[in-house]
Amino acid sequence: MTQLPTRRGLLFGTAAVSAGALLAGCTSNESSDNDNDKADNNQPAADDKPGKQVTIGFAGPQADHGWLNAINDNAKSRAEKYSDVTLEITEGSNDTAQQIGQIETLINKKVDVLVVLPADGKALTQVGLKAMRAGIPVVNLDRIFNSPQAYRCWIGGDNYGMGLNAGHYIGEKLKDKPNARVIELAGLDNLELTQQRTQGFDDALKNYPNIKKVARQAAEFTVESGQAKMAQLLQAQSNFDALWNHDDDQGVGALRAIEQAGRDDFLMVGGAGALSAFQAIEADNSVLKATVLYPPTMAASAIDLARALGQGKGVSGMAEFEIPASITLYSAVVDKENVGQYMSTGFE
Repeated sequence: MTQLPTRRGLLFGTAAVSAGALLAGCTSNESSDNDNDKADNNQPAADDKPGKQVTIGFAGPQADHGWLNAINDNAKSRAEKYSDVTLEITEGSNDTAQQIGQIETLINKKVDVLVVLPADGKALTQVGLKAMRAGIPVVNLDRIFNSPQAYRCWIGGDNYGMGLNAGHYIGEKLKDKPNARVIELAGLDNLELTQQRTQGFDDALKNYPNIKKVARQAAEFTVESGQAKMAQLLQAQSNFDALWNHDDDQGVGALRAIEQAGRDDFLMVGGAGALSAFQAIEADNSVLKATVLYPPTMAASAIDLARALGQGKGVSGMAEFEIPASITLYSAVVDKENVGQYMSTGFE
């Protein structure tokens, strides 16, 4: 999974920053020959039309989790959209030395831009610095390098926001229920992202004095751990009204445990945005009623940003000629009302 970024940047209301929506830097509402001449001298924004050829090097960790596999798929499919983009993609690795070597190979190939989702942000900071010093701009994807000098742009998810939005969703569902009780199935507790998700959840629940969190259990972002830890929670808590599960992969196991226990007396909210979760929400035949996104479409957005960097262009809807230094994605809540909109983004 992911490490919490230490910097928060621009907040976008959707999961992707689409290059197809990018517009020119000229902001005048009037058109004249002089204005057109001025616009030609301004920094243009990227669009879908073919432009300067850009070679993007992409390096990510091993796809040993559904979300990470979706990161790779999103990067590949986005690059294929553009006839002016060549994607040099490495074989993902969780071995930091191997990933450093892969990135150094891309540097030696003199790619135009690098997109890096590091297995360990701290450990790979130096190779990010090396690329930047070599004149290759780096788009740092999700797990953040220790130094802002190691990347030109960071784009990633909002772990605190996941917990916050999950808490508010549950809070609104239970706000009229006296003495409501909720439980939490967290991820790996030694990860900062897990702590931030829990903090956001707890902060949201403070807005609902009728709700009390009565139990919390940490799992390991796997189906097996989700099933085992959920079984323990169910055994310990005979009565509660809602469950927030941090991760849809471990949620598959949690749902198995819930079904085995014959429980249907509470609502469940998941996290991340797996296809299986979307399908269960759409079917509306289980306790799972919503999930809070940590969108893997950020990899597609990273390709858009890298292409814009390689072509020396800017971002849609912004007056600045350059792309932002930091972009934090929004953790939307997906339930039965809007699941159709997000179904195509679900990962397996």
